[in-house]
Amino acid sequence: MTEPRWLDDLEKRAWLGFVFTRDLIAAAVGRDSLRASNLTYVEYTVLARLADAPQQRRSFAELAAVLEWSQSRLSHQITRMEKRGLVAREAVPDDARRTAAVLTAKGSEVLATAAPAHVDSVRRHMIDVLDRDQLAALADIYDTLLAHHRGDDRAPMSEMRRQG
Repeated sequence: MTEPRWLDDLEKRAWLGFVFTRDLIAAAVGRDSLRASNLTYVEYTVLARLADAPQQRRSFAELAAVLEWSQSRLSHQITRMEKRGLVAREAVPDDARRTAAVLTAKGSEVLATAAPAHVDSVRRHMIDVLDRDQLAALADIYDTLLAHHRGDDRAPMSEMRRQG
């Protein structure tokens, strides 16, 4: 059995910095989102990913892939959001066995109201804390990590829509 490659001080600092920072920023943005628009961070994310899709709809398989969730998790989340009138389920026109999630008029309105507060929160808790060089370095780091873990040719974060 080989000896584990323990993290050195720099590696540990980088790893724990990522873990704690991600959790702290996501929690802060989530609290702000709930306070400003009565949307959870997860609900905002689902609405934003539907809003940036053609005709504001995505098949469950596509939406799960975009969110990097299981279809089961997505189905439960859509059920909760359906009850609030934010999204609807529809059969995929060319394949009635498949289901799509569709942004409703109410969901679109709630997202439009929530987006400015969401962006303000993201800026306050992360973007405006960093200078442009730090932000560029961080974006490059995340592009590298995402490409490694996805193992595919999906667009880097720099090409994702601005909706957050």
